[in-house]
Amino acid sequence: MTTKPGWLHRQLPGIIALVLVVTTFMVARLPESSAETKAALAKDFKFTAKSIAMPSGFAQQEVRKVNKDYKHIDAWISSVGAAIAMNDVDGDGLPNDLCITDPRIDQVVVTPVPDKNGHRYPAFALNPAPLPMNGQIAPMGCLPGDYNEDGRTDLLVYYWGRTPIIFLTKPEAKKLDAECFTAVELVPGKTNGVYDGPQWNSNAVTYEDFDGDGHYDILITNYFPHSPVLDDRVAGGVEMNDSMSDARNGGENYFFLANGDGTFRKVDDALPVEISRGWELGAASADLDGDGLPELHLANDFGPDHLLHNKSTPGKLAFEEIIGGRSPVVPKSKLIGQDSFKGMGEDFADLDGDGLYDLFVSNITTSWGIEESNFHFLTKAKDQADLRTKLLAGEAPFDDVSGSANTAWSGWGWDVKAGDFTNSGTNQVVQATGFVRGYTNRWPQLQELATANDELLTNPSFWPNVTLGDDVGGDHTMKFFVKGADGHYDDLAPELGLAVPVPTRGVATGDADGDGRLDFAMARQWDQPVFYQNNAPNAGHSLTLCLFHDAPTADGAPGSPVVGAQVVVTKADGTKVIGRVDGGGGHSGKRSNDVHIGLGDDAGPVKVHLTWRDRSGQMREQDLQLTSGMHALRLGTQAKEK
Repeated sequence: MTTKPGWLHRQLPGIIALVLVVTTFMVARLPESSAETKAALAKDFKFTAKSIAMPSGFAQQEVRKVNKDYKHIDAWISSVGAAIAMNDVDGDGLPNDLCITDPRIDQVVVTPVPDKNGHRYPAFALNPAPLPMNGQIAPMGCLPGDYNEDGRTDLLVYYWGRTPIIFLTKPEAKKLDAECFTAVELVPGKTNGVYDGPQWNSNAVTYEDFDGDGHYDILITNYFPHSPVLDDRVAGGVEMNDSMSDARNGGENYFFLANGDGTFRKVDDALPVEISRGWELGAASADLDGDGLPELHLANDFGPDHLLHNKSTPGKLAFEEIIGGRSPVVPKSKLIGQDSFKGMGEDFADLDGDGLYDLFVSNITTSWGIEESNFHFLTKAKDQADLRTKLLAGEAPFDDVSGSANTAWSGWGWDVKAGDFTNSGTNQVVQATGFVRGYTNRWPQLQELATANDELLTNPSFWPNVTLGDDVGGDHTMKFFVKGADGHYDDLAPELGLAVPVPTRGVATGDADGDGRLDFAMARQWDQPVFYQNNAPNAGHSLTLCLFHDAPTADGAPGSPVVGAQVVVTKADGTKVIGRVDGGGGHSGKRSNDVHIGLGDDAGPVKVHLTWRDRSGQMREQDLQLTSGMHALRLGTQAKEK
């Protein structure tokens, strides 16, 4: 009888702490919307899932072979590489071609969107021959772009185990198949035989005119340091992250500045070492302040993300990091440039309708696992000029509202894309989630690792088993965040039939069939990719702009997209909607180069303000009056209908 008060007295601090934790958790979690509210939001959306044609004849695998010292975490090492891009590769005027990297076969596949015209050509795998390869190389992603400026869409593929390859479309190609591409090295090296060059481990890229000379540059970011990660013949030589929250020992990042003749020169020192050697899983760019130079955001696993203000001049790259100031009410982990979360992917989009780009960043947000938070940064400035003034002063006018917006928690987040899928004038957010699917729960061991001494992390023997059959967030489902009238977001994936418990990785968006509704495709890790055709029953009007350089191209070539061109649409009620020609940012999903703007009930004509940089590097702008629908424009000194 005398032991109970003593026991209670001893346990009281722990009980109080537990009560406080539970209470704080319940307060932080916003109440879920009612089923009726979600149903009302969902009625305007409808997606039809369609299987994507993939080529046969390739050996299948369930996990990759890895360095001998990493065999016990081979499923962890094999958790990336599913990627998807949507673009116009065959030149028919629609972004109805997919470029997919599939870890099950470790091939890069080009295949048509599965719509009524999906029979245009059979799916095929890109052939890197005669360039050297070896058995320790795996593709991680595909980025469409016009890399030699001939007006045709080429494909850049980046890998673990080697440097990137550009597959240039041959001018004489008459049909889309493996023979219509010529494989060239981004980094000059051997032209045949067995690959024995630098062992890059690239996971994120983006394509923009970073120095403002009128030609598009490439950023390649690396995850692991250059090392034999996928070489099962050797033991060692690979280093894990040296911190769970501030790791800066990852692979180096490289810019490739365009020479204007289809070649590039590598720049090694554009970023400080402490930024360059983060563990990047995502990279995105957009001209936030309207000066014609795209800002850059790097999403880092195991450490702070970086937002870089672009101050470059032609031929000379220069970036200044923007870091959020400390606040008594905002934790350091929620500040731009100071977070300690696991950045996996990001997207720039106007999420609050103020005509300025905001930023959504995916992190690991698993309850009773690693519960960090997604970032839903809203830009706080009057206009782009005001934002430019703040950035030049080193200020970071970005507030994370993920908690109040109900977008903070979603699971193990990866790629994320914003888009207006009902043409209402308001963007929704699609997010890929999930890590490793199996049947043995490894969350407890992972949680132990996350709280371990950082000194242990670089040695793989201290990492818990994550191999074939183990499960970490394998039942997570993709998210489809829809904003309600009160500014609160709801995940409508269950209501829309999108909540399939399969780990997803890359999201690609584009109006594949030209019906004015934005479709999307999803790359799934160790599973079949899927295409979601948009059949929204109550979609509003939309404006789709296909913007091309007014410059000489090869005969019959459709033209080179004006990457980075900015579009501001003013509707009849005075509201503004912004968009841009995206250079392919994010984790492993790449949206099309078309600009899609939802107009709601406004069929137009609407005022369209275009801003772009021509091939000479000169900034141009022009106002147009355009009706809803698709418009192809040539941008030179002026904008002209194609």
